[in-house]
Amino acid sequence: MPLTKRTTVLFTPELYERLTREAERRRTSVGHLIREACETSYCVDSVASRLAAAERLMELELPVGTPAEMEAESVPRPEEFMP
Repeated sequence: MPLTKRTTVLFTPELYERLTREAERRRTSVGHLIREACETSYCVDSVASRLAAAERLMELELPVGTPAEMEAESVPRPEEFMP
């Protein structure tokens, strides 16, 4: 979707520096970070669409283990890291 609306937001120097560093780390712009944060925090539609997606996944009836079984499959045991 094209960007057509402009606004001005004032930040403290410290917050702007943190945003700038995070944008560089992600290889994106500060504006993109702010738009992404606004969509995540304030767009009810996106929350509803995520819940609908989760409901569709639950309807698939895929073979899924218990939480303990899934944790055992996904979390490495300490001895796997020790020589």
